[in-house]
This record gives sequence, structure tokens and C-alpha cells, in this order.
Amino acid sequence: MSIPGPRRESGEQPATIVLRPRMVRVFAYLTGVIVLAGMIGGAIAITTFSLGGRVALVVIGVLVLLFCHLEASVRIIARPARLEVRNLMRTRTVEWAEIITISFPMGDPWAHLDLADGSTLQLQALQRYDGEHAISGARLLRDLVRQRGEAAESPEA
Repeated sequence: MSIPGPRRESGEQPATIVLRPRMVRVFAYLTGVIVLAGMIGGAIAITTFSLGGRVALVVIGVLVLLFCHLEASVRIIARPARLEVRNLMRTRTVEWAEIITISFPMGDPWAHLDLADGSTLQLQALQRYDGEHAISGARLLRDLVRQRGEAAESPEA
């Protein structure tokens, strides 16, 4: 979990908060670099391949590295007016009022947002593999939903 900008001494939250996974980022980049190095090594070492075959090996390695980068770049950006969720293949922006709650179901690899339209949105940036880091991120996001969501706007509730 990274919070851009200087920390505030009064204990208040900064306007924009960025949540990212830890373990996934480390292992995704590590895997991508290892696969690319292996493909380059294979392209050099296997002399029976034609030039096209060697180039294809390197291209496959680059594609794997790009996929690993996509996996590592998942994040949640909590802005004052909306929440931006970037998952593996899709980025979705939701207004705070659309969010009912955040859940971390047992057995699921990541947290979920329950939305007012009855759907759920996976939060791949809060992965169970990160342990307490992900749980604290989910708690922070839950508090932000309470502060910035629709419930915070109605004084009767």
C-alpha cells in the first residue's frame, strides 16, 4: 500500500490513496525477467533454429514479460470523488455512492466490492497472499467507503 505525497501529522487521510499488492508485483516481475532471460538464452544456445525461430523465442519472452507487467500493475486509486480499480485486463471507475461494502470472502484470492446495482467488482490489488498488508488495505478502503460514500452524506443514518 503506497500513499503518495507527504504524510499528514494531524492523522487525516490524504485526498488520494493508492493501494497495490506486494507479493504479486515481486513475483510477476521476477517471473517475467526469468522467462525472458531463458528465451534469450534459448535463442542463443539452440543453433538448429533458424533466425525466425530465434526471433519468435525472444518475442514470446517479451510477451510473457508484458503479461507479467499487467499482472503487477493492478491497483486501486481512491480519489475524493471516485474509486478507480485497475485489474488485470480492465479499469473501472465507480462513484463512492455506488459502493455498498467491501468483502474478503474466505477462499477467494482477492477482495470484492459489492455495488448498488447488485454486481461485485474484484479488487485484484488486495490479494490474500499479502496477508496483513491486504487486510489493512481492505480496512482502509472500508473506512473510506463509510467516509466518502452515500451513508456519509445523509445525516439521518
